Amino acid sequence: MNIPFLSFDYTNKIIADEMQQAFTTVFNSKWYVLGKEVAVFEKDYATFCNTQYCVGVSNGLDALILSLKACGVGKGDEVIVPSNTYIATVLAITHAGATPIFAEPDESTYNITAEGIEPHITTATKAIMPVHLYGQSCDMQTIMQLAAKYNLKVIEDNAQAHGALCHNQPTGSWGHANASSFYPGKNLGALGDAGAVTTNDAAIAAQINMLRNYGSAKKYYNEVEGYNMRLDELQAAFLSVKLKHLESFTALRCQAADRYHALLQNADEIKLPVTAKHCTHVFHLYVIRTKQRDALQQYLNSKGIGTMIHYPVPPHLQNAYKHLGYSKGAFPIAEAIAESCLSLPIYPGIEEEEIAFVCDSIKEFI
Repeated sequence: MNIPFLSFDYTNKIIADEMQQAFTTVFNSKWYVLGKEVAVFEKDYATFCNTQYCVGVSNGLDALILSLKACGVGKGDEVIVPSNTYIATVLAITHAGATPIFAEPDESTYNITAEGIEPHITTATKAIMPVHLYGQSCDMQTIMQLAAKYNLKVIEDNAQAHGALCHNQPTGSWGHANASSFYPGKNLGALGDAGAVTTNDAAIAAQINMLRNYGSAKKYYNEVEGYNMRLDELQAAFLSVKLKHLESFTALRCQAADRYHALLQNADEIKLPVTAKHCTHVFHLYVIRTKQRDALQQYLNSKGIGTMIHYPVPPHLQNAYKHLGYSKGAFPIAEAIAESCLSLPIYPGIEEEEIAFVCDSIKEFI
């Protein structure tokens, strides 16, 4: 078999006509920046996330940067962030002028917890940035309680978990500002770069609206030093189409994950994903762990099975952050995850037979 790590074949076939119509509508409108399509998507995505406001922006990294700035995070501030996140989360903190403070994740769920965050809180701490890694919600209830205790801001990195829940409340609705990425490979993906910030705070929404558009609320009148970080009309139109199908596509991801669980539950030396109590997982990624990760990946590749490593180098060991002064061993949990994690193929439309072939191949390797 030839099983890619990611395929758009199934989803693109279902939405092709709607996407073509969306393109035609935008093309014929002759209005391509901050028009009707952005406004419609912002309204619908806010409803999906159960928030009052959504501001469409250029990508997920910019959504994080603007969220931090709108929450008043800047030079001299510390932001607590997972030690095992994708580097974009950390880049946002340093671009905002703040200092990232790494907290180790729970070893089962790979998400940071209130218990792991609290020891890192200092007088310089301004915010907590939980990341809903791989598609599973963090335990936001306890994190928000901790933030309230210390009067801290919370910015959710919701790039991978569109539609996940904690205590039946969606990710992207808990924090003071919450950043989503709509990179094409995400569960809700555009046909290029795109992002959004969701919030229930009118002042934060207004600030991000200005910051994304040159610091302007009224054309040619600039209230603050802003950026050009706007969601464009075409991507908003495409996202509106995909948002209508997100629930059904997510159900297919979860069915695929259940199939992996069933077939790999007794596989020796393979650690399967664990979902925390009161939380749900939308399986942006299906990540297993094994001490033989590199050899297993090579074996699966020889069988025509695509895999990925999310992520091979933790942020504190990246050359970009060498100046922070960390060395190998500083965050052993993050480093152990990086050395042993392997993401298996998962996407809407993957066949049961393909999943069975992947699992059989893993068992053969073992």
